[in-house]
Amino acid sequence: MDKIQRLTSEHGLAIFSKSTCCLCYAVNILFHELGAATYVHEIDHDPEGKEIEKALMRMGCNPPIPAVFINGKLVGSTNEVMSLHLSGSLLPLLKPYQTMH
Repeated sequence: MDKIQRLTSEHGLAIFSKSTCCLCYAVNILFHELGAATYVHEIDHDPEGKEIEKALMRMGCNPPIPAVFINGKLVGSTNEVMSLHLSGSLLPLLKPYQTMH
């Protein structure tokens, strides 16, 4: 979907989220605590939200939210992000987006 492509290319670290999703909140807090400047797109506040959600699933993100993109590439949802974090592989990916060191 063009909108996903545009937003992920404009923002190095993008999260597609829903304002009512507790896993989205947890992922957002994780990135915040790691000092990463994230762009969060709340799909439940977007008129095209349902289409975005379907497109994320087609891209292989299941569940579709939170969908984390780093440097324009789909990292995945909560499980993938947490696995990267626990293995120590997340921080190096976030280096360019960290606002505090």
